[in-house]
Amino acid sequence: MSDILAPAMFACLFVALFAGFPVAFSLAAVAGVFGAVGLATGDFNVSFLNNMLFRIQGTFNNDNLLALPMLIFMGMLLERTGIAEDLFVALNRLFGRLSGGLAYTTVIVGGVLSAITGFVSASVVAIGLIALPVMLRAKYDPRLATGVVAASGTLAQVIPPSLVLIILAEQLDVSLIEIYRGALLPSALLISSYLVYIFVITQLVPERAPPSVRVEGDSSTVSTAIAAAAVTAGPPLGIVLAMLAAIYFGVATPSEGGAFGVTATLILALAKRKLTGRNLRRAMDVTGVLCSGIIFLLLGASFFTLVFRGLDGQVWIESLFRHIPAGQIGFILFINVAIFFLAFFLDFFEIAFIVLPLIAPVARQLGIDMVWLTVLLAVNLQTSFMHPPFGIALYNLRSVAPLSVRTSQIYWGAIPFLALQVLMVGLLIVAPQIVTKAPPSKIEWNTRQIELPPPPDDP
Repeated sequence: MSDILAPAMFACLFVALFAGFPVAFSLAAVAGVFGAVGLATGDFNVSFLNNMLFRIQGTFNNDNLLALPMLIFMGMLLERTGIAEDLFVALNRLFGRLSGGLAYTTVIVGGVLSAITGFVSASVVAIGLIALPVMLRAKYDPRLATGVVAASGTLAQVIPPSLVLIILAEQLDVSLIEIYRGALLPSALLISSYLVYIFVITQLVPERAPPSVRVEGDSSTVSTAIAAAAVTAGPPLGIVLAMLAAIYFGVATPSEGGAFGVTATLILALAKRKLTGRNLRRAMDVTGVLCSGIIFLLLGASFFTLVFRGLDGQVWIESLFRHIPAGQIGFILFINVAIFFLAFFLDFFEIAFIVLPLIAPVARQLGIDMVWLTVLLAVNLQTSFMHPPFGIALYNLRSVAPLSVRTSQIYWGAIPFLALQVLMVGLLIVAPQIVTKAPPSKIEWNTRQIELPPPPDDP
């Protein structure tokens, strides 16, 4: 009986998720049922349940998670007060005279919004509402316009101080500051690859991204456009960069950096006279809803993990990976392919709270650098969200795109950026030092297999 309870528990959870039940309650309900069955059959180690109280207490005392409400609130303030839209308009005045200027602006603004908003869906919707109509009015090719918006929104996966990275750090038990440091260069490479692609396309086929129409009454020179962009875009960009620098250099913890960001954003909104009771209340409401949902997910996932381990589920998982050849290489390739396809059907939270805690012990046993693995999985998940026809980012974009934009155009527009993301996943696998900053010799691609613990003696 003990050999089938853990696999059956895992299978029942996926059935509940595909049936459409809420993730947090599915986790807790399945764990409760199988925990009761394990107790009845004597196959459940009750000592694991004694840790539940400490898990709950640890969730509320976790320093990394304290940054979540601050960063969410900061992102909502920038969006609700219209500062993010002003940022787009200011950069458009600067780059709009260039072929592809609006696309450059969208990538830059998307990177800033993604870093703060932290969730792909929120970023894609926000960027789609702000930038997509402007690009379509400027006669951009709908495929290029939608591809730029979707790709810019998925940067929320990897740009620090991404909320996604906070959750991954918590689930994989990795230092958040190390993850932020490791994700900086991959993020910069992704943004650079988007900008290079736009430059190449606009040079080869300029009519796909013509210069945007000059704003009525705008006869400014380049120097005055730069000055105007610096005045409008400088403060929000400065807040984000200052927050990142404080966290990166250890001056502030992520939660302290988030508190600084919220305070600076409130002061900026007040100075611009854009902060009203209505948009402040809306930003607080969204923050409360998102944070509450994450807390319920964490508690449900903790309960599920404890019961799963109480049924010796980790032994079953390790036995599965034992049959994968080539040790570290086989494990990395298998996990990345599996998560890529799982993300077609499961959202980020389901993968983060269910799948990743199960593979983390195996990765540690194989001696894999966990910071590198975390960043690699974040980029992989970003790739999965762009894959037509299942990508979540494309669904989100379809919900805000005008009816004149066909769904097939959204799909075709995503493919070039999907290819760039796949190349980034391959680059991180081939060159782990992009994340770890260590010389290649310290990342040993060996073929050591997983060593399973000996089976317990029968009573």
